[in-house]
Amino acid sequence: MPGPAGDSTPAVAVIGAGIVGASIALALRKRGAQVLLVDRDEPGRGCSSGNSGAISVSSVAPLAMPGVLASVPRMMLDDASPLYLPWRYAPRALPWLARFVAAARPAVVQASAARLAALNAGALEAHEAMTRELGVPELFLRRGHLHLYPEESSLAKDAAGWRLREAAGHRVERLDRAGIEALEPAVSDRYRIGLFLAGHATILDPLRYVQAMARAFAAAGGRIARAEVAGLAQRQGRWQLRAAGAAQGREFDHVVVAAGAWSGRLLAPLGVRLALESQRGYHVQFAGGREAVSRTVVLADRKVFVTPMEEGLRIGGTVEIGGLAAPPDERRAAVLARIARESFRGLQDLPAQTWMGHRPCMPDSVPVIGPAPGHTGLWLATGHGHLGLTQSLGTASRIADALLGPCHCGSRPCVSGDFRAAGAGRVRSCFLRSWRPRPAGGPTALSRTD
Repeated sequence: MPGPAGDSTPAVAVIGAGIVGASIALALRKRGAQVLLVDRDEPGRGCSSGNSGAISVSSVAPLAMPGVLASVPRMMLDDASPLYLPWRYAPRALPWLARFVAAARPAVVQASAARLAALNAGALEAHEAMTRELGVPELFLRRGHLHLYPEESSLAKDAAGWRLREAAGHRVERLDRAGIEALEPAVSDRYRIGLFLAGHATILDPLRYVQAMARAFAAAGGRIARAEVAGLAQRQGRWQLRAAGAAQGREFDHVVVAAGAWSGRLLAPLGVRLALESQRGYHVQFAGGREAVSRTVVLADRKVFVTPMEEGLRIGGTVEIGGLAAPPDERRAAVLARIARESFRGLQDLPAQTWMGHRPCMPDSVPVIGPAPGHTGLWLATGHGHLGLTQSLGTASRIADALLGPCHCGSRPCVSGDFRAAGAGRVRSCFLRSWRPRPAGGPTALSRTD
């Protein structure tokens, strides 16, 4: 498709400059497309800035697992629960929650795990190579992840998830207390069982990583515009953004929506309905204390990630299904701070800052990646939940392959060929519950990566 007059390269707008959008913009620009990256804030300042930095290739267990229905009462009654649904938001969340519970059926879980495994494949090597390419190799810490449990009963609650990891080919090493202390001596003696995943890594400053990516994109000739996109319109086969500044008045052959939890609002006026919900995540970052751990440590019984960031120790986690409008619930952050101080020595007197961000989550935890049927030139890349960092480069390669054609690095494609365009027959009836069905002349039903 042509760009400006006399230019045969496609013009593409990427909406959203988090890790997923920045990755897509850079991948498209490296393959020759004219790309405008648009966000209402600076690159990486949204959800990407506050994540735990985990490159977690074995995270194939969806959030909805068998037995989740029994946990719904606790979700609504216990504001310290790792998965929390405030009463005030419950009526609005019910349609999504119904799909979430349906996604916990064993057959759906197995299918979701397979798709997550395909998306995660190759992420470790891709991020290591990307940090080198961007000139920030010091951000990549390849020391594995250590998951901790206080006793056998707490480990048993996660047994199904560990079976999914092992079925996906990930090697898990079990450690006793002595083995835990050999890796992480500062961990509280409350934790007696460790499960170590060697083939995992950590990005020590996710914001700096996205910023380095954005600089590389701009240096390669990409354009960045800071503007809020209020809407999309297609006229005579080309797309326009309703936005101010550099994005105003321009026409594009393609638009990629990678706006995270806000993607649904942007797409709904076009009749594209996503069962997308904000998975509100919190972190507490101590000014100092990063020496408490030497790698990502997961307090698995509490679903808390502990990461040695460049500027301090970050404790992140929990899921709050509370929508986009409500202010942060400081009680959630306070729980994280308390857990950190109980679990690691030396944090009692350190100052700390809190953060809350919106992770875009589908009911079955599988992101939406690909073209929107019925809207030529409209592409979707959202719904990655807590795996946006891990899956960002794979998502970018899939979008770039589909939009521009496969890129060959030497004798083999850059990514595995598991992408299928929407409408190719990938979605089974059980997955249609994640979408609003399409009545005659109504909204578009979508499919996802295979």
